[in-house]
This record gives sequence, C-alpha cells and structure tokens, in this order.
Amino acid sequence: MGEAKRRKEALGEKYGKEKTILPWVPITKRQADQFVKWSTRGAWAGIGLLVAVWLTVRVIGPGFGWWTVN
Repeated sequence: MGEAKRRKEALGEKYGKEKTILPWVPITKRQADQFVKWSTRGAWAGIGLLVAVWLTVRVIGPGFGWWTVN
C-alpha cells in the first residue's frame, strides 16, 4: 500500500482539502498568503503616494509660490 493511500484512509473526508489557519477560522493558508501579498503591495503603493505628495508640497509647491516658508 502506498503512502498516498494510507494518508487517504487516515484522513477520510479531509483528504485533499486545504488546511485552515486555526480550526475555528475558515481561512486557508493560501488565502492568508494572498492577503499578506496584496497588503504588502498596498503598503508600498501608499508609501509611493506619500512620497509623491510630500515632493509636491515641499519641493514643487514653493516653486509656484504655494505655501512659501518665510
């Protein structure tokens, strides 16, 4: 008997299903990894947007006469 057959008999109906993070949370490990991936991308996009706004206000704005610092 092969390992896969033993595992299938031992797990029963759970065989082939993804494991959840915690038994009472219906989120799979793959979904958690995807959330981390997308939230990391969103954080970097926010950092880039923050830098762009800061450059506009601090560098480009005074060149046009906006918000001059005396």
